[in-house]
Amino acid sequence: MSQNIFQRMLAGGIIRNDEMGEAWEVVARAQRLSPALNASTTMDEMRELLSELIESEIDKSTTVFVPFHTNFGKHIKLGKNVFINHACSFLDLGGITIEDDVLIGPRVNLTTENHPVDPTKRKFLDLKGIVIKRNAWIGAGATILPGVTVGENSIVAAGAVVNKDVPPNTIVGGIPAKVIKMIDTIH
Repeated sequence: MSQNIFQRMLAGGIIRNDEMGEAWEVVARAQRLSPALNASTTMDEMRELLSELIESEIDKSTTVFVPFHTNFGKHIKLGKNVFINHACSFLDLGGITIEDDVLIGPRVNLTTENHPVDPTKRKFLDLKGIVIKRNAWIGAGATILPGVTVGENSIVAAGAVVNKDVPPNTIVGGIPAKVIKMIDTIH
């Protein structure tokens, strides 16, 4: 059985622009829903509108400060007790999973989308999902690039650009992000 466009997007890899028909409808929906989300004035209103945008109910323990930006929404999965600060941008065509107890600072960019180097294919999409594991902390202004998993309990320093997986219990920082130190998890 062949996969639909949404399954193919989440599986990752190259998607030609002429294959995006149904996906463009979801993009247009996100553009229509985003202004109301970003005008929300209570956490309950934000949760209701963001739940509609991502097509999944957001747990009452999760807080997202607006403005919040996404180009798709449908491929975002948020765990419990997640905190997302102001002005974050999630480009989620390839899928973004944020597990429980994650902290995300202001102006963080999570992008699952890239383009091929070949100029004749440059307008195609090269999708790879992002996973932020339980209890990770992403510092202000950090950028997580396609295909990255940030391990459990790890910290991404403010302003870092992460292009490789971050092991569990690790602090990374810089451009590109490199290991700064391991986190001692024995108390």
